Amino acid sequence: MITPISKELAKELQEKIDYKTKPIGSLGTLETIAKQIGCIQNTLTPILSKPTILVFAGDHGIVNNKPVSPYPQEVTQQMIFNFLNGGAAINVFCKQNNINLHIIDAGVNANFDTVSNLLHYKIGYGTKDYSSEKAMTKKQYDLAFETGKKIIRKIYSEGTNTVGFGEMGIGNTSAAALLMSYFTNTDIESCVGKGTGLNKEGVFKKTTILKEVYDLHRNNISSPEDALATFGGFEIVMMCGAMLEAASLQMTLIIDGFIVTSALLAAAAINKNILDYCIFAHTSGEQGHEKMLSFLQVEPLLNLGMRLGEGSGAAVAFPIIKSAITFLNNMATFKSANVSEAEL
Repeated sequence: MITPISKELAKELQEKIDYKTKPIGSLGTLETIAKQIGCIQNTLTPILSKPTILVFAGDHGIVNNKPVSPYPQEVTQQMIFNFLNGGAAINVFCKQNNINLHIIDAGVNANFDTVSNLLHYKIGYGTKDYSSEKAMTKKQYDLAFETGKKIIRKIYSEGTNTVGFGEMGIGNTSAAALLMSYFTNTDIESCVGKGTGLNKEGVFKKTTILKEVYDLHRNNISSPEDALATFGGFEIVMMCGAMLEAASLQMTLIIDGFIVTSALLAAAAINKNILDYCIFAHTSGEQGHEKMLSFLQVEPLLNLGMRLGEGSGAAVAFPIIKSAITFLNNMATFKSANVSEAEL
């Protein structure tokens, strides 16, 4: 169950912020973040405990039959090993900012049974090809959703109260575009982007394919959960369950880019109160992402043209979030610093 964040401390938090040795409002968005996290944690002195980024990985059946990505499906598996060897962007940024990182096999089309340092939660060896049938069965959907919640409960029990979300899966921008179209009632053309680097002709082909996919299924979807089972990947469904559970535990959620936000669109359709717990790291370079954020009526922290995924935007934004909590807890007040306040 997710309830709206506590507003009872909002006035006290605002007063605490306003009495810091600065002009009122002069720290801009940092003040908004500090107040939000204080409300989430129901305290005047919030902390960021064991910040963690979860990277959910899964494959998509359509990639094997339709040209929706310039990269072959094997890249998902190869990138898993890159993550585990510490060589990816998300590894670098997490190390820089002292963020815990967990890589999750939600449904990669590869066998990782003997691989250590990977969280083994495989639902299947990739989803089915949704150009001809639903991506997953209800049983698979339910298992993925509940597994996401289970992962959150585990890191929460270990002391994490701040969690960022990332993903990896060749073809998952196609799934995200379909989910965006469904949840925002936006035409497919406005949802489809370059993904991992399609050229103009490739984007046109991808758009044509996804329009056919959407038309195939659109009249047979009856709920947010059904939309996820139809178009989603195991990694997207798992993220959705994880997000809802994190919010129910009053954790702060750091939302990354296009694919992560597609999972959040579904989560918000299930329970809109989740948005109170979310900080939006950045606007990605994927054309649909800005439209997603506009639909949700939220403002991202950064706009760096990033479209890598992996949770990289969440990791890069984390120091800003940390700065917000640090000034709230450590900056002097006018009284403690013996500084005169404004008279007007």
